[in-house]
Amino acid sequence: MPRRSALFLICCLLPLACTPEPPPDTARLPAQGGWLLGDPDVWAINQAQWAFADPGRTLNRPEEAARAAAAVDYLAGHLSTAPRWAAMNPLTKLEMLRAREEVRQALGIVPNAPSQLVVTSLLACAAALADNNPAWALAALRNPAFTLPAEQTLHILANMPFLRTTNIATMHAGADGMGMRDRF
Repeated sequence: MPRRSALFLICCLLPLACTPEPPPDTARLPAQGGWLLGDPDVWAINQAQWAFADPGRTLNRPEEAARAAAAVDYLAGHLSTAPRWAAMNPLTKLEMLRAREEVRQALGIVPNAPSQLVVTSLLACAAALADNNPAWALAALRNPAFTLPAEQTLHILANMPFLRTTNIATMHAGADGMGMRDRF
């Protein structure tokens, strides 16, 4: 009898083990904005890859760092859910999810914050900085997604550390997006 019970239990639990994980939380990029010309996916890949290749590129340029952080958060969900990227290397998609975690940790963003809130806040901060309105930039960073004071988050954006996982993930996303992954 114990053998049949064990077999029955395994048969009952097997479907649970095969149940796929829900897709990662995904944001949308706004359609407007002079900074977002052309394909939003290509913009996000290029922005993130450029910014996270070298911290010197965003040093004292928090607007660029905020856009790049928003791009990573967007891509982490979007590359895993959009049919366009179905053929992308699954390892790159996992790397981008880890990159999202790393960027969020660096900026003091709640790990399970809704991606849309994070992306919208970071892009609003970047837009305010582009308009030379630091008060609005700080206001964009004052919401439940951010655990640090807005001033501290803005300081981090102006002095982004080297984020190795994010650097590698964005490099691979760029290569995969251009069909050049086999070169690495």
